[in-house]
Amino acid sequence: MGEQVKNITVNRKARHEYHILQTFEAGISLLGTEVKACRQNKANLTDSYARVKNGEVWLIGAHIGHYEQGNRFNHDPLRERKLLLNKREIRKLDKAVKEKGVTLIPLRMYFVRGKVKVELAIAKGKKVYDKREAIAKRDQQREMERKFKY
Repeated sequence: MGEQVKNITVNRKARHEYHILQTFEAGISLLGTEVKACRQNKANLTDSYARVKNGEVWLIGAHIGHYEQGNRFNHDPLRERKLLLNKREIRKLDKAVKEKGVTLIPLRMYFVRGKVKVELAIAKGKKVYDKREAIAKRDQQREMERKFKY
């Protein structure tokens, strides 16, 4: 039913750099000042990734800025954060990551009913020619739209 979803941040670079094979919605374990910083849109997923360690999934390299009113209770902006998934999903992710060239990439971070969620993707790196092909296709699409506009 009409869930209220509010984007915090989107990892735009991910769809350009990787082929997205499958996506998962994961909860994320945050401190209070981190949630408040997310409400102020101070999160950044660029260059972040996820890794499976000891049967748990960890988000590494995600930056959540300091909360202004947090004073001495503020958090480390680059700390590793635990992603909350069920065991079946974690096993599936672990199995997928063991394949060569496959990695876990966060696509976006958003609020659902007051809870912070992360959209996590199983992704395979694109080659340079794939990226060029995608850019050419996008340019061609824009040109077609421009012609039909007039």
